[in-house]
Parts: sequence; structure tokens; C-alpha cells
Amino acid sequence: MSRAVTSSSGTISAADGASIAYTLHTAAGSKARPRIALIHSLALDRSFWDGVVPLLTPHADVLIYDCRGHGKSAKVRMTYTAELFAGDLASLLDDVKWPRAIVAGCSMGGCIAQAFAGVYPDRVRGLIVMDSTAWYGPTAPKDWRERAATAVTKGLAALSAFQSTRWVSEAFRETHADVVQKHIDVFLANDVDCYRATCEMLGDADLRHYQANLRVPLSVVVGEEDYATPVAMSEQIHQAVPSSTLSVLPKVRHLTPIECPVVIAEKILELVARVDNV
Repeated sequence: MSRAVTSSSGTISAADGASIAYTLHTAAGSKARPRIALIHSLALDRSFWDGVVPLLTPHADVLIYDCRGHGKSAKVRMTYTAELFAGDLASLLDDVKWPRAIVAGCSMGGCIAQAFAGVYPDRVRGLIVMDSTAWYGPTAPKDWRERAATAVTKGLAALSAFQSTRWVSEAFRETHADVVQKHIDVFLANDVDCYRATCEMLGDADLRHYQANLRVPLSVVVGEEDYATPVAMSEQIHQAVPSSTLSVLPKVRHLTPIECPVVIAEKILELVARVDNV
């Protein structure tokens, strides 16, 4: 018989005092359950995982949160790095008393997950990198700053059509317009200065130097039609990390947890089983 799941929300202070808002889903009982921390995509928030969390909580305790500069977390205007965001997760795990966790991230969240595994390797039981990359390439600093400049000069609304077409397939947009609009509303509510800083972080990020030391089970997942972080970027991660598997999901684009949450939950639970069998 499954145990009742309880959810609690709150905020913690990161190492520099920035507040990080989170929700923790746990089940009471004597038997320990797997612990999974989920990291959302750029300019979204923890509601990104709404379709996935209910499929995981019968099997695991799940932690979701708003990255700094996003959602209800502190809108700190400063230079961001993937390592800074990784430190926020470390502070959050300390607060909820999780020494280790399976860490899963999508897009920006996948970059943060890679940085977390690189900086805090003893705190990671397994890693899931979805629709992401270790490096956006040589033109990334310029490309990301141009996107940020559009948001600053024209407003985030000028990017909403660009975002939605990258996020999910045309078929999904037609059949799940309400879901897409929910995430567009989150996107439009962002602080534009924090959006700019996060874009610059992603443009400057190069996480490839962490790959040689990754030893934990790693699942790399990407949509077949993802042109924001194309399949080749996931293949690079997979080829560089011997402990990894690669799954290319057909007919979906960049934000697979939104477009195919059932499949993503299955992939996460497959990794949980791999971790438990190591």
C-alpha cells in the first residue's frame, strides 16, 4: 500500500543570503525512499514539473524549487554562474537534511545539475540531464547576449512566440494550448535584469571540464526535434561520460518534461533503479 504524500513549501537562505523558495514532497514511514531534486528551465519556475511530480511521488521523495532570479526566489542582480546556482542547491539540500540526492535538470537546469555534480560529487547519487548541453559553442556568449538585449529593449513579450515554438512541438501547442499559456505567463512574469544575467550565465558556461570525473549513473535525455540544444549536444555528454545512457525521444522538442511528462517520469525512475542496483 502506498504511503500518503505530504507537501510543504518554504524558503531557505543560500550561502550569500539570497532566499530560495522550494516545495518538498515526502511520505511518512520507516523505509527510506529515493530522493530526487528537480531543477527547472530558464525563465520558468518549479511549476515546470507539475506534470512529472505526481508520477514520481508514489516512489520517491521529490524536491522542487525556484532557482535564484526566478519564481518566488530572490531577484538578486549580480553576475550569475552555474556554480553559484549549484551552491544554492547545496544550501537547500542542507536545509532539508538530504546529504545526497538524485539530481535531474532540464535545459538550464541540466547545466546546473552538471555543475552540481562537478562541484559536489559526493552529494550526487545519480544524474539526469534533459534537453541540455555542457557547452553552447563558440558563438554562445554573443548569441545569448543578443537574446537578453531583446528582452531588455523590447520586453519579454517580444520573445514569447520564439520561446513557445522552441519549447514544444506544433502538435502539442495545438492540443495543449492551456499548458503552453501557463508557462508563457510564468515566462512573462520574470524580472528582466535577472533574465539577462541568467542568459549571460548560459552563454558563458562551459561545463565540459567536469565530465572526466563523473562516475555516477547518468541519464541523458533529449527530444528528437530539439533545436535549442540539438541531439548532438546530448551525444557529446554521452560520449564523454562512460557511466551514461542516451535516450532520444521522438517527435518532441526542447522541454520534454512539459511535452511528455509520462516518458520523463519513466526515465527518472529508470535511473532510480540503476542507482539502487549499483
